[in-house]
Amino acid sequence: MFLERRALKDDFFSLFGLPAQYDVDEAALDAAYRTVQTQAHPDRFANAGDAERRVAMQWAAHANEAYRTLRQPLKRAIYLLQLRGVDIQAESNTAMAPAFLMQQMEWREALQDAVQARAVDQLDRLLRDLRQEKRERHAALGALLDAGDNDAAGGAARQLMFIEKIEHDASEAIDRLED
Repeated sequence: MFLERRALKDDFFSLFGLPAQYDVDEAALDAAYRTVQTQAHPDRFANAGDAERRVAMQWAAHANEAYRTLRQPLKRAIYLLQLRGVDIQAESNTAMAPAFLMQQMEWREALQDAVQARAVDQLDRLLRDLRQEKRERHAALGALLDAGDNDAAGGAARQLMFIEKIEHDASEAIDRLED
C-alpha cells in the first residue's frame, strides 16, 4: 500500500514524492494527491475497525492540508521557509522597505477612491496591476528561495501576503458594486 511507505509526520513534499522546492509540477502534484486520496479515502475503510478508520481519516486530512498548501505558491513558499526553520513572523514583523510601504498606501488609496466613486473600471485596473505585481514578485520569491536567501524570501512572502489581501479586497469591492 502506498501509504505504508509514508508517515503522517512526513513533510508535504515527501508525502507526494515531490522535491522540496518552490516550483512544483502541478500535474505531478495533482496525480500524487489523487493517489494518496484513493489509498486513504475513509470509504475504503468503512468495514475496518475504529482505529483503522481513524487513521484513514487522519491521512485524508493530512493529504488535503498538504495539497492546499502546495497548490498555492505563497503558502508553498511559507511552508518551504518553515521547513528551513524560518518563521516569517507574518503577524508581528511589519518591517518593510519604505518604497513598498509607499506602494501599499497608493494601492489602498486607489481602492478607497474607486469604491467611493463606485468606479468598477478603476477597480478592474487596480486588480490587473496587482495581479501583474504579484506575478513579478512570485518570480522574485522563487529566485530568492532557489538561492537560499531565506531572510529576503521571508520579507518577499510578507509583501506578497499584503498584495494578496488588497487583491482580495478589490475583488470583493467589485462584486459588491456589481450586485
